[in-house]
Amino acid sequence: MPLHEAANQRTTMNVSHETSEKQPKRPLLWGRFSRLVLLVALTGLVLDQATKLWLVYGFGLAESGPVRLLPVLDIVLVWNRGISYGLFQQHSDLGRWLLAGLTIIVTVGLWIWSTRCQTRLVALALALIIGGALGNGIDRMAFGAVVDFVHLHVGSFSWYVFNLADVWIVAGVAGLLYDSFRNGPNSAAK
Repeated sequence: MPLHEAANQRTTMNVSHETSEKQPKRPLLWGRFSRLVLLVALTGLVLDQATKLWLVYGFGLAESGPVRLLPVLDIVLVWNRGISYGLFQQHSDLGRWLLAGLTIIVTVGLWIWSTRCQTRLVALALALIIGGALGNGIDRMAFGAVVDFVHLHVGSFSWYVFNLADVWIVAGVAGLLYDSFRNGPNSAAK
């Protein structure tokens, strides 16, 4: 190997070694936006659980039946034993606890992702998803099903019945999608 190539190779190795030493360690459990993520996730969780508990126990929605708020909006009680859109319905304790365990695993993964995110938008989006996932996970553990109550419909068209946790999750996913289109592919993953 010629002398100048060996010198270039050593210089490249030194630069890459110095660069890796100067890069800060990526946080695992607490990051730049963790306080924001925690606050938003807890706020979403509390609002979700408060509305569900009030409708089930305070208002007695099961006993009083559906309530029409607007010609296109009813409050109804639906016990969702599956996931979004009623998919993967679980009627056994095993299925219930598998979905609850999956919720915990996904939530931990989203939290770790949030500790590494670089923008406030991604942190907010992840916080909303975390709050929503925890809200529905608590329902699944406490009741064996998720409490859904908002029913939108127009004429013969009927949207699925959902809750505030679902709203937080959809808003969070929309935020991640917006961020990925705004800043190019994989920006939300950074």
